[in-house]
Amino acid sequence: MTYMNKVLLIYTGGTIGMNRNPRTGALEPFNFESLLSNVPELQQVSTEIATFQFNPPIDSSDMSPERWVDLAHVITNNYNLYDGFVILHGTDTMAYTASALSYMLENLTKPVILTGSQLPIGQVRTDGKENVITSIEIASAKYQDGKAMVPEVCIYFNGHLMRGNRTTKQSADNFNAFESFNYGHLADAGVNINYHTSRILMPDYSKSVQPRFVLDPSVIVFTVFPGIQEDLIRHVLMSPKLRSIVMRTYGSGNAPQYPWLMNALKEATGKGKIIVNISQCMAGSVEMGRYDTGYQLKEAGVISGHDSTVESAVTKLMYLQGIYSDWHQVKNYMQRSIRGEISI
Repeated sequence: MTYMNKVLLIYTGGTIGMNRNPRTGALEPFNFESLLSNVPELQQVSTEIATFQFNPPIDSSDMSPERWVDLAHVITNNYNLYDGFVILHGTDTMAYTASALSYMLENLTKPVILTGSQLPIGQVRTDGKENVITSIEIASAKYQDGKAMVPEVCIYFNGHLMRGNRTTKQSADNFNAFESFNYGHLADAGVNINYHTSRILMPDYSKSVQPRFVLDPSVIVFTVFPGIQEDLIRHVLMSPKLRSIVMRTYGSGNAPQYPWLMNALKEATGKGKIIVNISQCMAGSVEMGRYDTGYQLKEAGVISGHDSTVESAVTKLMYLQGIYSDWHQVKNYMQRSIRGEISI
């Protein structure tokens, strides 16, 4: 008897599962079974596909840490029953969800592939069919010894497989909606799927997956810009419940040399708040020693986010804050690569 790989297809919501309301013209979710009926090609895939549906479907704008916990439960509760998992998800927050799951699923040994589409699956020009079919193929791909070829949380879109916590949405309109600017693709799909094995994480197969279900979202993102105001920034930095800040700076990690700003940052870090420096640029890394403006941030206790995405930095902080009450521990791990999320 030939063993058939099994994949669990998890539908959370998003454009891929929508129809256009003939009265309002707005996109609305429709039944998951209707979605599957629009992809008859799945019947030709040599993988057994089971489905799980979030009911009601979630608009990706409403995605939250509570939903990430729900997703992590679905995956871990079914972990031993399937060879891989494909999550259908709205594009707006897909990179946040992929990043969060990459941290929550410690020592992942099976593929978790997030995908979706820019056009609903029922439209003639949809990009959804190829995204779903190829994601299922990747989620079930194994080496001869039975180990998964891509035991990571990934995003697959428009022919590219990318590490989830390295990926960001780059376009609201193009089919090539996502890119991993600071890390190469894990695979590229054309006539064949070309896996770049040297870029793929290898877990410790002697250990089982270790899920983490507690996240602490006491984090905020703020962007520096010309004309940034002291009273507003101080109000944010001194919020008593705030544990960490992702600060989006210029270029290689530079910020205005306003004395009040440096003093406010130093005061915040002195109170145990963690401030992570992330570049506003899509590509490149924070190097706070390159210019004096960056060096002053370092002197104020701000730590480098290296080449992290904002989505990855935010969710990594939530994950670490859910584990550690001591800010020193969180700060320590923020400066390490724990899931291949930064280049050190």
